[in-house]
This record gives sequence, C-alpha cells and structure tokens, in this order.
Amino acid sequence: MKNSVEIKNGFLIFLGVGLFFLLMDLLGLADKNYLRFFNAFIVLYGINKTIKFNFHHNNSDYLENLLSGFKTGIIGVLLGIIGLIIFIYIKGGETYLSRLSDTFFFTGKTNMIKYCSVLFFEGVASSLIGSFVLMQYWKDIIIKANIN
Repeated sequence: MKNSVEIKNGFLIFLGVGLFFLLMDLLGLADKNYLRFFNAFIVLYGINKTIKFNFHHNNSDYLENLLSGFKTGIIGVLLGIIGLIIFIYIKGGETYLSRLSDTFFFTGKTNMIKYCSVLFFEGVASSLIGSFVLMQYWKDIIIKANIN
C-alpha cells in the first residue's frame, strides 16, 4: 500500500511541476531563473504528503519514512524529466533546448542527454535533502506527541 502512495504523490509532484513550468512558458516567464525556485515547494509538498500518510498509518520508522519520501521525490523527478523531453521535442527539439540552456546553469552548447542528466542529479539531491529536512520536522512532531 505504501508504494501506491509513493507513486500517487510522485505523480502529483510531476503534475504540479509540469503545470508550473507550462504556466511559466505560457506567460513568457520561462527565462526567469529565480521563479524556478518555487518548484522546490511542489516537490516538498508531495514528499510531505507521503511522510504524513506513513505517520498517520502508524509507521514511525525514521529510515523507512526517509526512503519513502525519497522514492516519492525520485518518481516525480523521473516523470518530470520524461515530460520535459517530450515538451522540448514538441517545442522544436535541440533549437528550443539551446534557448532553454541559455537561461539555465549551462555554458556553451548542450545536448538533451547532458541537460536531462544534470536535471536528474539535481532532482535526486533535492529529493534526498527535502526528505531529510521533512523527516527532521516529523521526528519532532512524533516525539512531542509521545511525550504528551
């Protein structure tokens, strides 16, 4: 049952991030790097939903919940990258990618594999850090609940 929650919330992350970036593209704000910061809140929301579900269903094991949150984030990242690849090819392929990479952390010419690999590793790191931070929050909530 836990895996279905991880998949559902990972898909929720994918939808949230996808809609966020589609909206940015439609509004002509795709070149504003500082707005990309807000996708972290969408990822944290999905991870938090998984961890919260686990705690409310009497699973308070720290490592198990950390991994569950991390898996949720990874599912969202993988689906997001697949969606990004499809979106880039719909918008013009390598031509659109070169415009995207000018506004991101890349210098010079990049390709789809390099671009998506960097985003994947950034997503993995963000998911791990986000899961850890949220587990620190939930650990304190559970400790306070057990004291009372």
